[in-house]
Amino acid sequence: MDSLEEFEKQLAQEKINEQKILESRLSIHQEKNTGRQGHEKDRHHHHHHRRHHHRKPSERHRNKRSKLNHEEEDHEKNKISNSEENNDEEKKKTRIQDKPRIKRDDWMEAPPTIDSGYAYKRTDDRKSGTDSSTSRLDYKINISKNELNLSLLDNTNTYDAIEKVNIVDSENPQCVSYKMGDAGSQWRMTKLRAVYTQARKSGKPVDEIAIERYDNLQEFDHAREEQLEVERRKIFGEGYIWKEKPTGEIFRQRGVDQNSEITARKGSIDSKNKEESLSHTTENKLNTENHVEITLDLTELNRMKAQLIKARLKKSDKVSKLEEDYSMAMKEYSENSSKPTIITLGHMENRMLAGTRDEVIPINNKKGRERGLVKDNEDMSIDDMVREERRTKGQHGGDSLRAAESIAKDSKFETDLDYMDDNASRLAKRVQKSNISLKNIAINDWQKWNHALEHCQLCHHEEKNIPSVAPVISLATRVFLTLPTEPELSEGGAVIVPLQHRTNLLECDDDEWEEIRNFMKCLTRMYHEQGRDIIFYENAAVPHKKRHAAMQAIPIPYSLGEIAPAFFKEAICSSDEEWTQHRKIIDTAARSRQGLGKNAFRQMIAKEMPYFHVWFDLNGGLGHIVEDSHRWPKGDLFARQIIGGMLDIEPGLIRKQGRWVTNDKRISSFKARWRKFDWTNVLLND
Repeated sequence: MDSLEEFEKQLAQEKINEQKILESRLSIHQEKNTGRQGHEKDRHHHHHHRRHHHRKPSERHRNKRSKLNHEEEDHEKNKISNSEENNDEEKKKTRIQDKPRIKRDDWMEAPPTIDSGYAYKRTDDRKSGTDSSTSRLDYKINISKNELNLSLLDNTNTYDAIEKVNIVDSENPQCVSYKMGDAGSQWRMTKLRAVYTQARKSGKPVDEIAIERYDNLQEFDHAREEQLEVERRKIFGEGYIWKEKPTGEIFRQRGVDQNSEITARKGSIDSKNKEESLSHTTENKLNTENHVEITLDLTELNRMKAQLIKARLKKSDKVSKLEEDYSMAMKEYSENSSKPTIITLGHMENRMLAGTRDEVIPINNKKGRERGLVKDNEDMSIDDMVREERRTKGQHGGDSLRAAESIAKDSKFETDLDYMDDNASRLAKRVQKSNISLKNIAINDWQKWNHALEHCQLCHHEEKNIPSVAPVISLATRVFLTLPTEPELSEGGAVIVPLQHRTNLLECDDDEWEEIRNFMKCLTRMYHEQGRDIIFYENAAVPHKKRHAAMQAIPIPYSLGEIAPAFFKEAICSSDEEWTQHRKIIDTAARSRQGLGKNAFRQMIAKEMPYFHVWFDLNGGLGHIVEDSHRWPKGDLFARQIIGGMLDIEPGLIRKQGRWVTNDKRISSFKARWRKFDWTNVLLND
């Protein structure tokens, strides 16, 4: 009982204390108000006394009631005058507010990075004079863009309904509770990266994976916006004006893109219906006009030229149509060739374009940002590794060149196994170049290809309609036969050349190889009828120079044909270093006899490797991988030295390597001998 009484006393005492506090606050407030009123009353009394002092003596002796009435009238007049003064002050304020504000230029204003969405929304509500709660009320049926219930669109046409639908998510962005870059930012970025990783592995669209993980695309776009904001903060540092919350810009852009896609799709359907209503003749006319408007590249022009040549050889009825199409495409290409071209760098050329988890990642310190430096990404996926292998396997030097560069940069490197084991991670790290250097490498490769194509004497220049400098003796659909440059080591030689510019013959497809073998067979028969043997060889030792691939045919006496393999084997063994990574001699002739047949050469040598190969028969011979191109003789000097030594030719004549001439004096004599064995006549007869 005592405890209950004490508790009740305590509650009563607390109520009394609270009441005292409230009374003290009210008294303070009243004192302030009375002070103001007293001050105003003093001013009023002073004014009133001064006014009464000037009254007449007769007015001073009024009765009490009349005095009171007079004071009330004076008080009402003072009230009216005070209200008029207040109205004048309010009018002055409104005039000041109504004055037009001086607007600055766009470049003087700060960028809209501070939570601009909410600020604009509040100012709009004030201007409209409506309450924000009433403005949110919308009695329309709002259908989201992710709506799966298609029955809502039954009463309307499909595309018209989609255009008129109010997308709630884009008009009313979500108000997120977090701030960008806070403690939960790392978790949200991990979730975002998981979406891209799953999409890359599964092959599904990113939006589909995002809907599964985020339930809607708006949260996904908020995470993307936060990722961009965090990256901007790292790059620009302290001077950057931060955004605290997502503004929904990316999500609004998504809605704009969807609307443009819908209108484009609708336009395509309308155009398709119009085309179906036209007659068959006008449709063909439109197709031909659209065909001319498309700008073709050199590859397409070469294909059209090959189709035209094949149709001429077969005497097809489509020759006139193909000639017309080719001439129109050639005219269009020549008009557009003078315009400046744009070099597009894909994932294979620029390693920074494929996303956050790619071969390299940027260095975010001051030096790295200024120079665009990158470093190796140790968290690469299998797809990234495959992409890197495809991109780098054709580069000159490859992994060996990378290892040499890393060793050259290590001043303390020792050829000791203990040192290599201790520094394995550092030595295994690949030497990366800056992003700008990678772009320059891609542009230089493209310029090398253009330079090689422009100055190639074996290519037919389609853009200028100029034939090859080398004389054409016999032309098939994909390969042609020409004469070698002077001076010849043996009279009556020939060169087999593919029409398309190839770095080596291993890049040729099956159709090209079929025609190459047909030329080899016919040349072998022609030289055998003359009582001579034949040697074919290809020198592809310098693939980085982008030379046109060609197979040289050299006739030699029968007596030297049997011992020619021994000459070449000895020369190959002595040409390179004693210890090499590859076998010095690749015997394709032996493997062809063991079952590989005509595919021995194409299966035993990789097309990315620099090599030299000589054929002693149609199926194979001897091959060699050139590991050091600087030690390899320039041009065709290696084969010319061997064959010149076999034929006892002067060294000065061996070292002399000429150029092709269009009007060669040897053309008529060679054609007279070749006419009997020319297999391309079969194509003309067919």
